[in-house]
Amino acid sequence: MASVIDDTYDSYGTFEELQLFTEAVERWDINFKEQLPEYMQLIYQTLLKVYQEIEEDMEDEKKIPSSLCKRSVRAYFEEVRWLEQGYTPFLEEYLEVALVSTGYFTLSTTSFVGIMEDNIITKDVFEWVFNRPKIVRASQIICRFMDDIVSHRFEQERGHTASSVVCYRKQYGVSEEDAYDDLNKKVIEAWKDINEEFLVNPMVVPKPVLVRVLNLSRVMDLLYKDGDGYTQVGKVTKDAVGALLIDSIPI
Repeated sequence: MASVIDDTYDSYGTFEELQLFTEAVERWDINFKEQLPEYMQLIYQTLLKVYQEIEEDMEDEKKIPSSLCKRSVRAYFEEVRWLEQGYTPFLEEYLEVALVSTGYFTLSTTSFVGIMEDNIITKDVFEWVFNRPKIVRASQIICRFMDDIVSHRFEQERGHTASSVVCYRKQYGVSEEDAYDDLNKKVIEAWKDINEEFLVNPMVVPKPVLVRVLNLSRVMDLLYKDGDGYTQVGKVTKDAVGALLIDSIPI
């Protein structure tokens, strides 16, 4: 679902259509569906249904807040606005939006469903994610920078909002290769932040929650270390998925 919405903002919707879809998500009301273009109606209906089905299996105090999804959609639309205006922000301004548009909030919170039975997911955990503590921001940085480094050329060619590579080059006047080097250094620092949160700082949320954050970072490392393994699925991604789902070894 997250990929469908991301692709809709990145590749398919017009500015006017995406503005309307953003308003629909803000309203979070199935009755707004009829005001959307036909192809968006199914996306919107499915989005609300997914959240509804998840919530039916959860206690009231543990429901995934729709505000997390709304926050992601606002970020998607802000990037669309930048593209429409031909605007290239400096890196920090870009990150305030682009770390959210990774879809991280949607991915992380829905992943918590798998550990609901242990009664460790509470409203406080969702608020913890929403407030972007150090380990969450570090995971977002890994996702954003690794994705941008391997995919920005293709995305710029097809018409896409400025990436972290483009923003960094604009701000510091460096070459593309220098931008890659500097952003990769920031990825390394982000991994150090994740390790620190696990090994040094007190656990402010249950460890299984932190493991979810860690595992999302590991997935990003797998997908983007040797190219864009998400958009253009190659041997590394296929082998990893096959080993996990087809040729898995019982533990």
